[in-house]
Amino acid sequence: MGVTALRAIKKSLVDPNKNLSSWNRGDPCTSNWTGVCRLKEMVGMFNLLGLLLKMNLGGVLSPELGRLSNVTILDFMWNNIGGSIPKEIGNITSLELLLLNGNQLTGPLPEELGYLPNLDRIQIDQNNISGPLPVSFSYLNKTKHFHMNNNSISGQIPRELFRLPSLVHFLLDNNNLSGYLPPEFSELPNLLILQLDNNHFDGTTIPASYSNMSKLLKLSLRNCNLQGEIPNFSQIPNLGYLDLSSNQLNGSIPPDRLSKNITTINLSNNNLTGTIPTNFSGLPVLQKLSIANNSLSGSIPATIWQNRNLNGNESLIVDLQNNKLSNITDSTTLPPNVTVWLKGNPLCSSTNLVQFCGSGSEDQNNGGSSTSNTSDCPGCPPPYQYSSTSPVHCFCAAPLLVGYRLKSPGFSDFLPYRSMFEEYLTTGLDLVLNQLNLDSFAWEEGPRLNMFLKLFPVYNAPSNDSFVFNTSEVKRIMNMFTSWQIPDSDIFGPYELLNFTLLSVYSDVISTSSSSSLSKGALAGIVLGAIAGAVALSAVVSLLILRGRMKNYQAVSKSRRLSKASMKIDGVKDFSYGEMAMATNNFDSSAQVGQGGYGKVYRGILADGTVVAIKRAQRDPYRMLIYEFMSNGSLRDHLSGNSKEPLSFAMRLRIALASAKGILYLHTEANPPIFHRDIKATNILLDSNYIAKVADFGLSRLAPVPDIDGTVPAHVSTVVKGTPGYLDPEYFLTHKLTDKSDVYSLGVVFLELLTGMHPISHGKNIVREVNISHQSGKIFSVIDGRMGSYPSECVAKFVTLALKCCQDEPDSRPSMAEVVRELENIWHMMPESDIKMADPVVSDVEKVMTSPSSSSTLKNPFVSSDASGSNLDSGVIPTIMPR
Repeated sequence: MGVTALRAIKKSLVDPNKNLSSWNRGDPCTSNWTGVCRLKEMVGMFNLLGLLLKMNLGGVLSPELGRLSNVTILDFMWNNIGGSIPKEIGNITSLELLLLNGNQLTGPLPEELGYLPNLDRIQIDQNNISGPLPVSFSYLNKTKHFHMNNNSISGQIPRELFRLPSLVHFLLDNNNLSGYLPPEFSELPNLLILQLDNNHFDGTTIPASYSNMSKLLKLSLRNCNLQGEIPNFSQIPNLGYLDLSSNQLNGSIPPDRLSKNITTINLSNNNLTGTIPTNFSGLPVLQKLSIANNSLSGSIPATIWQNRNLNGNESLIVDLQNNKLSNITDSTTLPPNVTVWLKGNPLCSSTNLVQFCGSGSEDQNNGGSSTSNTSDCPGCPPPYQYSSTSPVHCFCAAPLLVGYRLKSPGFSDFLPYRSMFEEYLTTGLDLVLNQLNLDSFAWEEGPRLNMFLKLFPVYNAPSNDSFVFNTSEVKRIMNMFTSWQIPDSDIFGPYELLNFTLLSVYSDVISTSSSSSLSKGALAGIVLGAIAGAVALSAVVSLLILRGRMKNYQAVSKSRRLSKASMKIDGVKDFSYGEMAMATNNFDSSAQVGQGGYGKVYRGILADGTVVAIKRAQRDPYRMLIYEFMSNGSLRDHLSGNSKEPLSFAMRLRIALASAKGILYLHTEANPPIFHRDIKATNILLDSNYIAKVADFGLSRLAPVPDIDGTVPAHVSTVVKGTPGYLDPEYFLTHKLTDKSDVYSLGVVFLELLTGMHPISHGKNIVREVNISHQSGKIFSVIDGRMGSYPSECVAKFVTLALKCCQDEPDSRPSMAEVVRELENIWHMMPESDIKMADPVVSDVEKVMTSPSSSSTLKNPFVSSDASGSNLDSGVIPTIMPR
């Protein structure tokens, strides 16, 4: 029955990456079906375990799931599954973990889920679930975790839920709940977190009984349209986090002191009156006190921040902006690491308080990354990485990569708790503290704390394999995360697993001999390759590099490890995979903005707010190119008939000049020189000011290397790659790639700029068509009329240059330096009025025209012997820098 049901389940799913192909053969036990684990060697007992996590599965969940009567874990997290949750899941009485978060599920919650007697955790957050919470959920006597945030669940919270004896975390923020807050929730005996932000409890009050929640650690009711007075929460002994901001609460602030464990008090954006009580003083771990945007008056007790001895990692923010406060009692001297914001209060008219009256921002601790002390170490070939936490300097090993998120942390600033977190997690995983490298972290809306973790094996000098985890340890750690065996923490709250990535060196770690393991075919869906980079930098390309790849650490000699290290470019930042995952919300489909031959392109936001475009290789997800985000898309977008704002001739000429300078940089300034090999209008991107930048180096090749007597060959012999219509005919016929091959391709782009035509359209070739018009004296008949008026002499010279670039014989084409020089001459011929019409980008181009890369002197190319024969397609990366 179980096998038949599993096949029916697979049939209802869309599996574009063929991750479930193993489900077509044999049975789960002997054929090692992906994500299906046998339990206790009992027939019919299976788990759909965490290995179905983030497999890009679509389709719907089949009602046949209800036939898996002995399953304990259903895990389809972080896929693209739609449709409704089958009511038949309510038949799986053995089910302990229902993990459906991060999909596109719709419809109501089935009442039948309330009859799962062994359910410990229900996670349906980040879907599109609608309708009310079923009253039947009050029968879930063993359920500890209700994670249903970020949906469209509506209606009244059933008061009957107060009967849940095991409930610990109740997270329903960001829904459409209405009605009132059930006073009976104060009777929940084990409730630690009540998080209901961004719902619609219109006009209701916070029940006074909530002050009796004796075990409560966190109460977050932000933006719920609540009214009335704030209850006295001073009797909750371990309350650590209180957020009642952005409501319509009124009256005065209760005078009694809150728990000594409180880290965060946010009462901002309400209608509170009266004075600031002294009960905010003497709170030893307080990180944030925000009472901004109320109507508080009187004096500010300086005792709030006095006598606080904060160490280097600790801080205190006191935000009292936009009230009616008139003065500060006692000293106005702030201890180190204390920030006070008072803008918008009457006291700011006093000149001696100006230090407090600037604009405040709460983003100062938004994120962070680990620092490395391995700059003096020899090359560590990817996917192996240096451990920055190992007691052994330059320990090069293969980590396990984990995307991890704290869903409801009990603090506002992570830094003081970082060491505690590292100890908590390694203890929970039964690892040594220095095995954990917290690579990076960033706060997200919620607030939630997103982390990228690296877990390294323990260094063992006598062992030849101490740089990798053994099979059983990988399985054990994976199981700890995917079955939620890490103990809960009061301060860190509930966590969620975003991804668990095995590098290529672990492709054989999970043995195929065990009936509970995965086959190699199954691994194809979950084992990701090593990080690789294959790009070069031009003066007009803002490009950031991840890391290079090599297959086997043991097989790499020391000399190769030194010469084949990751690309490093002076002045260009090196990002980690974790930072890229955070920037794109773990490469969520909503962040995808395009797709090409190299792979998918994502819009990402770095921790400092910078918007970038991240191109992720299709064959190797750890191979990425990070660009400045170009908000105006590609040049081709603006040459099509659908373009809303046609480019003027001056703007087109400027784009041509900037593009030529970028290619000139690759040919003459990069060390070693590079041939782009795929110049085309879609690879020339435009920023918000229409400044052009050359992109997409996926097909690039290094220029030829000097031979033993110092002679530089005239070409590189290579398999022909590129885009039809732009290909140099000589390169196509002879397979000999030269700098003049790029000149030809750029000449085709020039013709596109002049005519708006495609390189090949309806059997017509743009080079041939423009040549015919030019030779017949009718060149202006093919000029793009959408660019308006233009100086005919400048256009004629531009046409002549473009056609020279597109000569069949490479020797008849100008060098890229000559192309740049001629474009500069044409630019200086342009009427001043036309240049002004191209604002606001004039000054930027003039800066480009005077940049060092605009030199018209062709320098002798040089390639170091370490890079000999390197191919940017291969993942073997030399050091590239301006010369």
